[in-house]
Amino acid sequence: MRSFQKSGRLRYVIQSKLFLIFLGIIILGFFFNIFSFMNKMGETSKNKETIEDKVTELEKSKEKLNFEIIKLKTEKGIEENIREKFGLAKKGEEMIVIIEDKSSEEAEKKTDSEGFFSFFKNWFK
Repeated sequence: MRSFQKSGRLRYVIQSKLFLIFLGIIILGFFFNIFSFMNKMGETSKNKETIEDKVTELEKSKEKLNFEIIKLKTEKGIEENIREKFGLAKKGEEMIVIIEDKSSEEAEKKTDSEGFFSFFKNWFK
């Protein structure tokens, strides 16, 4: 008979409003933690994708640099590199140097920068 009465008290405590509110708060806390965990998982997957992209980019760069190293180990590669960096030519070759006409560029800049009032001055001439 006593065990029956003890179970009645336990049922009364479990069904009380205070206990149900406390249990609801705990459940809401669990849901909040689950949603924040899912959000962190999404951010982690985005970070993983960006890092994988960087890794593939670095691998391509590594392959290119390895090709350049192999190329520089040859006589022809060294010659091409020196020609490219310093603008040198072999004996018997001639170099053509192209010089841009700066006066035409300056004239274009000057006409563009004259502005609104110069338009009216030129219009009434």
